[in-house]
Amino acid sequence: MKKCILPPLLAITVGISAYAQNTITFWVRDSDQAIVEPLVKAYNAHSATNVKLSVIPAMQFVTKFATSIAGGTPPDVVAIDLIYLPAFSKAGQMTDLTAQAKALPFFDKLSPSHIRLATYEGKLYAVPFSAEASVLVYNVDLFKKAGLDPAHPPANFAEIEQDAQKITSLGADIKGFYFSGSCAGCNVFTMLPLIWASGGDILSEDGKAATLDNSAVRSTLSLYRRMWEGGYIPPAAQGDNGTNFFTGFATGKVGMAGLGAFSIGLLKDKYPNINFDVAPLPGQTGGSASFAGGDSIGIPKGSKKVKEAWEFIQWCLQDDTQINEFAKNGSVPVRTDIAQSAYAKLDPRYVVVANAMTTGRTPYSTKYNELLNDPNGPWLGMVQAAVFGKGVDDAVKEAQAKFAKILSAK
Repeated sequence: MKKCILPPLLAITVGISAYAQNTITFWVRDSDQAIVEPLVKAYNAHSATNVKLSVIPAMQFVTKFATSIAGGTPPDVVAIDLIYLPAFSKAGQMTDLTAQAKALPFFDKLSPSHIRLATYEGKLYAVPFSAEASVLVYNVDLFKKAGLDPAHPPANFAEIEQDAQKITSLGADIKGFYFSGSCAGCNVFTMLPLIWASGGDILSEDGKAATLDNSAVRSTLSLYRRMWEGGYIPPAAQGDNGTNFFTGFATGKVGMAGLGAFSIGLLKDKYPNINFDVAPLPGQTGGSASFAGGDSIGIPKGSKKVKEAWEFIQWCLQDDTQINEFAKNGSVPVRTDIAQSAYAKLDPRYVVVANAMTTGRTPYSTKYNELLNDPNGPWLGMVQAAVFGKGVDDAVKEAQAKFAKILSAK
């Protein structure tokens, strides 16, 4: 019997066709790149389906994804900043995953904030992918030099201010506190938890009403203004658009800063000489809160590989993947049972982060970007006016009115 040999061109065509049939496209923003590249490599090593990864700059992601949906050429799987899920879900741009997700044996262990933001009108359009939590990071050596006990980080606003003052008193360009004064998203991530922990909020639970005009918002902004006027914050903070969000603390000349879980790995790897610890972000008189950030993963409307896409998503949530691909690479697992066990064991400081993520919160709004992320929007305008400008009361009242106007627009 003669051996059947395909002509070279036909063989190539068949090979390309087979590859296309067994390939799913996966888009992520560049902030997840360090985690996702080894993750995809591990999946492709054992699966019959090949995941083709595209890493997109975070600033371009929303526009590029919306354009792909409108043009009928969406990726098969997408990991989206969880804050945008309400808008994409409302626009009908994501596939309903309610039945598949709720059939998972660990569904009730998935990050609550991710699930809340992926839910629209009772249906679930994504599941958690990557997680982040905001915490207070502080320089242990500067605490000791200032006569403070690093085993007792600040647990309320008065202690933050007092500790910042004592650290600033060390002189030599050392300052007690740092924040990026011109970065909208940075301040949502690290300042909003102070408001929550003080019993206030900026939006109603359903995201349809503005609630900024309250004592918790005013006391939080007043704390920052007093620290600014007292000279406890570096002058460069006022114009920082987020470029030095992390490196401000990494100079070794700052006592405290609101940062995220990502900072633990970065400080350990890139700045081993900085002796640091982490603590919850406190409220005015105690308590604590955290912003639950990260990405959710889902299947865009128009994907032709829904079955294969869900198989990949499901694999990302399995025990071994969460431990070996997420936790060991420094990312907070999106399953609370694993975050509080395997992840926390990697470093005692991760215990604080794991607890913060489990109870973390995220604002729900279909107009999140206009309200909170826009560098010309009302949130950052309020922060800048309250801390550096005309004062807290006027800034809050003006922001309340602007929030209400945006929310009432059709």
